[in-house]
Amino acid sequence: MIPTDFIDELLAKTDIVDIIDERVPLKKGGANYMACCPFHKEKSPSFFVSPTKQFYHCFGCGAHGSAIGFIMEYQGLGFTEAVQFLADRAGMTVPKTRGRDDNPQERAERKKKQQTLEETMQACADFYQGRLKTSPEAQQYLDKRGLNAEIIAHYGLGYAPDGWQPLSQVFRPYPSTPLVESGQVIHNEEQNRHYDRFRHRIMFPIRDTKGQVIGFGGRVLDDSKPKYLNSPDTPLFDKGKNLYGLYEGRAAIKEAGRILVVEGYMDVVALAQFGIGYGVASLGTSTTAEHVKILMRQTDSVYFCFDGDAAGRKAAWRALENALPQLKDDKSLHFLFLPAEHDPDSYIREYGKAQFEDALIHQSKPLSEYFWENLSDGLNLDTQEGKAELVKTASPLLAQITAPALGFLLKQKLSELVGIDPDNLAQLLGQEAPKRHVKQKNYKLPKETARQPQMLTLVQRQIRSLLINPAWASYIDLPEYLALDGDFACLANLAEIIKSHQPAPSSAQILEHMRGSPYEAVLNKIFASTLQHSDELENGSEEDGENFKIGMKKLLNKLKNSQIESLKQKSANGGLNDYEKKLLVSLLMSKAH
Repeated sequence: MIPTDFIDELLAKTDIVDIIDERVPLKKGGANYMACCPFHKEKSPSFFVSPTKQFYHCFGCGAHGSAIGFIMEYQGLGFTEAVQFLADRAGMTVPKTRGRDDNPQERAERKKKQQTLEETMQACADFYQGRLKTSPEAQQYLDKRGLNAEIIAHYGLGYAPDGWQPLSQVFRPYPSTPLVESGQVIHNEEQNRHYDRFRHRIMFPIRDTKGQVIGFGGRVLDDSKPKYLNSPDTPLFDKGKNLYGLYEGRAAIKEAGRILVVEGYMDVVALAQFGIGYGVASLGTSTTAEHVKILMRQTDSVYFCFDGDAAGRKAAWRALENALPQLKDDKSLHFLFLPAEHDPDSYIREYGKAQFEDALIHQSKPLSEYFWENLSDGLNLDTQEGKAELVKTASPLLAQITAPALGFLLKQKLSELVGIDPDNLAQLLGQEAPKRHVKQKNYKLPKETARQPQMLTLVQRQIRSLLINPAWASYIDLPEYLALDGDFACLANLAEIIKSHQPAPSSAQILEHMRGSPYEAVLNKIFASTLQHSDELENGSEEDGENFKIGMKKLLNKLKNSQIESLKQKSANGGLNDYEKKLLVSLLMSKAH
């Protein structure tokens, strides 16, 4: 069996949106994604994928589950094979152990280490923010850049004081293992001394999608080199899989319906200062394929804005190359190149928000235009040699595009540019000629497509609410002396699993914990047959949370009354032992109060 801690880690590193979108094109709808269900035939989308819960649910046929469950169902794999498939994709090695719950101590230690690193990074962020308030030089620099207190607070900007070990002011002992492992402190082996990585720099905390500080970018206050210094990759921080400003800009991105990628942290903050809060930046590295996936997950329109110099154009082309395998027909990518003397920061200061957005929307080039413009640069397409060179350079790039319509149109454009018939061009590219007909897709029909809503008992409603809102486990306190069986035992088991994890597991992780347990069938029945619309997938409101608490009080009273009746019956039939007598008295007294 595969250990549960490995399943937890695998699901944490696997984004179900990516897994499903590679097989079933998803469309963003509010906080969730939707599509026509791949498991039954339908004309209107009723298949929803929740990025926060990390599970899918079809409101038509009731299909639901985690990323593992989807791969099992969609590709016809067993549990172990599906786990192996996702592990290979995530670059993880499936451990060969005897039991799913092997090594709980190791699992607890790993989670404790993660929590310690997160606490360390937050403490560093608090320290830097505090020092900004006491540094006239740092404040003067930010004033000069035109940043107000609201923007500084929104992005959590701070200042790392000059000196070798400023963090020793708040960390005892110094150095500590978490400081070194989080990249905040460097160990010089030759001199056998430790010192702070960031010194005399404006600090930009980098947050993950949950708002947790996972790394930092530091900018010098003068013309020293390097201008920017970034946290190294750590157990918390992977530069290729995170974007600066994404957490802070999530509301503005949703409102604008687009996301803007720029090169520097200061560009992001300066744009926000002038009312463009939907900017993000890569973290000292080129735009990766993972970055593109994240960007397209936020919105349908992605804009890249780079400097017009050689370095900016090189960065733009690298972004385009990494985007090609990720392209979708319902997503659009655009590229804007500013005048050579400007970056986004300086441009918006000189011309303002309106002109910047006008340039962004009306002067940026769609990916297809930039693609051919760049590949054709320097080629004479009036010659056979120029045309042959274009086919040679375009061929491997076009082969990476999986978006059907866009891929077809780009190949059609190449055919026009070089004057080769599409069928002959396809042969030249080593591909099949375009098909003249479309094969009808086969659908897998469920046994029943029309389902009547099931009336749930109170305890079943509580189970459903807990699955969707795992944090509510803190509201559950079922004393050990209460006799629990059936659905009550299921609820108690769920609460116990959730409370044993810090932070609380996702809904997908909970479902996988219950796979193979005596309660799996009950959970599947409750989950599949009661959700009727996507709103029920969202986190519960404060009012819903209060109703959950009230429900738990009712259940607790019901359990106590049941136990009292059971003890009374036993007393009448054969008598109670000392413990049972004390328990009965205690229950009767609690009921009286």
